[in-house]
Amino acid sequence: MIQISSLSKAFGDRILFENVDWQISKNDRIGLCGANGSGKTTLLKMLCDMEPPDTGYIQKPSALTIGFLPQDGILHVGRSVFEEACLAFQDLLDLKAQMHSLEDQLGDASLPQEEHEAVLARYSHLQERFRQEEGYAIDLKVATVLSGLGFRKAGFQQETSTLSGGWQMRLALAKLLLLKPKLLLLDEPTNHLDIDARNWLESYLSGYPHAVVLISHDRYFLDAVVTRISEVGLKTLTDYPGTYSRFLVERDARIERLREAKERQDEEIARIKVFIDRFRYQATRASQVQSRIKMLEKIKPIDVPPQRKRVHFNFPACAKGGRIAFELRRVHKAYGDNEVFRSVDLHIERGERIAIVGLNGAGKSTLMRLLTGVEPSDDGERIEGHQVVMQYFAQDEAARLDITLTVHETLAVGSPTDMVPMIRNILGGFLFSGDDVYKSVGVLSGGERTRLAVARMLLRPSNTLLLDEPTNHLDIDSKDVLLNALIDYGGTLIFVSHDRYFLDRLATKIIEVGDGKATLYPGTYEEFLEQKRRQEMAAQEENGPGGKSAASSDSSDNEARASKSAWGERKRAVAEGRKRERVIKSLQSQIFDLESQIAKHEQMIRDLEVAMAEPHFYDDHASAREHIDRHQSLVKEVEQRMQQWEEVNRAFAEMTTMEASAKTADTP
Repeated sequence: MIQISSLSKAFGDRILFENVDWQISKNDRIGLCGANGSGKTTLLKMLCDMEPPDTGYIQKPSALTIGFLPQDGILHVGRSVFEEACLAFQDLLDLKAQMHSLEDQLGDASLPQEEHEAVLARYSHLQERFRQEEGYAIDLKVATVLSGLGFRKAGFQQETSTLSGGWQMRLALAKLLLLKPKLLLLDEPTNHLDIDARNWLESYLSGYPHAVVLISHDRYFLDAVVTRISEVGLKTLTDYPGTYSRFLVERDARIERLREAKERQDEEIARIKVFIDRFRYQATRASQVQSRIKMLEKIKPIDVPPQRKRVHFNFPACAKGGRIAFELRRVHKAYGDNEVFRSVDLHIERGERIAIVGLNGAGKSTLMRLLTGVEPSDDGERIEGHQVVMQYFAQDEAARLDITLTVHETLAVGSPTDMVPMIRNILGGFLFSGDDVYKSVGVLSGGERTRLAVARMLLRPSNTLLLDEPTNHLDIDSKDVLLNALIDYGGTLIFVSHDRYFLDRLATKIIEVGDGKATLYPGTYEEFLEQKRRQEMAAQEENGPGGKSAASSDSSDNEARASKSAWGERKRAVAEGRKRERVIKSLQSQIFDLESQIAKHEQMIRDLEVAMAEPHFYDDHASAREHIDRHQSLVKEVEQRMQQWEEVNRAFAEMTTMEASAKTADTP
């Protein structure tokens, strides 16, 4: 679909790409990886003609549509959220406006018969095109994508000018997804998304019908979406088929092979140079010397990526706190009519690693501020444990840095004396190297300030850490530095993060925030998700047919959790098998009902179209108007039923696959 040939790009004396050949095929889902500043964003900009290459060319089909989502800088004004998202279907909206104009003409009794027939034919043609291009499903599609990206229905009519920068980027992403360009270019699309929105986007992109090229520092997201990794570095692009996890293994193996080849090449060059130096002035060896000089000139040096810096260190020593870290008793918090927490009780002990999860706006950051005491509750009590030495990393921590200090001074001020020798290593781990450490904080970008704030936190002694989105603006290597430090941290850790990899590696308990509550779940994030899935299935069974059996299934689930014996596990598996069978039967019934409704509605549409084709159909304007409205309503209903039918069919296929896998696993 896209062919890049002999492409080169440089900024001053910094060469990003040199004679690069690369291609993007029709249904590729490519993840661009590489160090900050290696040229990933520049490549996306060249693909969408926002940045020209210095040499070479990018060959694209003339009909190719390209959609590009930058990291930031998009602003929408003058419309509601829903109206702005609908602009992705501008061609269909224009078509709809033409249809309305023709309807007005058809309702004009003074229109001559010949013109009336011509307008009717034109209207029929536009209506069929509008139906085939799913124009009647615009509202449904827009609502689905907006909801998936976290917009609540109550906020669909909100003015776009009132949205924050993060929500502006979500809206831009929604418009791109609705537009469905043949090539979708996404630069850090998950930066402003919560976990639910990320999961929805993963699912959407996994089934996207065209090519996707994205940059992301979320390894879990990359694993779920991409089918190929292209590493940007050493002035070229290196492709690795498969997921990000597979890329890590293959890249390390490739670099090891490169290093071995480089060593052999260096040894060979050294031998050749020794021979040349030894026999340079001997006439009898002149031809041999010249031969080796030419051989040396033909050798192309092997480039090897610089050794990745692995930063390992221990947190500064801090006195051990008491058994209790924090306790909240009957805490209430509201902002005007928005009741965030209602009579919340929480008990957090020393050494626990707790992740706070929930939808955007549910109150995660509010809970963090309540725990730290930064924000008082409206009612209830906060109890801080004995000898708690706390560090709180807020979402706006980067804005609190002293802009008059240098990068190095920012870390040196307040750090224990024995940690000062570690400062340069820590800064290197967060991409501050060379003269960068002497830059003033005031000249740093937002992302650089965030990295610096995280680095500063690691050098301060504490036995309790509260971190609100510490991974924002960190690349994967910087995240690894932070993650490894937190894994070795011996104190109490409470954090908010939308990075699944972070959650999976760190959390041993989960606090879910929402509906005025803060509910504590023991176990890892994966166990929390499994528990939520079971609760949802149980609720569905209770509300649908077979509620009695669902209660029996819940009972067997409880026995399975209570006992880890083989008999308990078998009982749980049988109960889940029965539950799957009931869901499959329910889905089959829904499919049959939807197909019957679609067939019935399509017959009604055909009958109406026969009536609308009659020569004197528009003689009675009121009756004609009623028939047209009914026709449009039926077409829209068919589109909606088709959407439902596709969703139910997809769910049915997933459930039958799960059932087949379960039966295969049970077969001796």
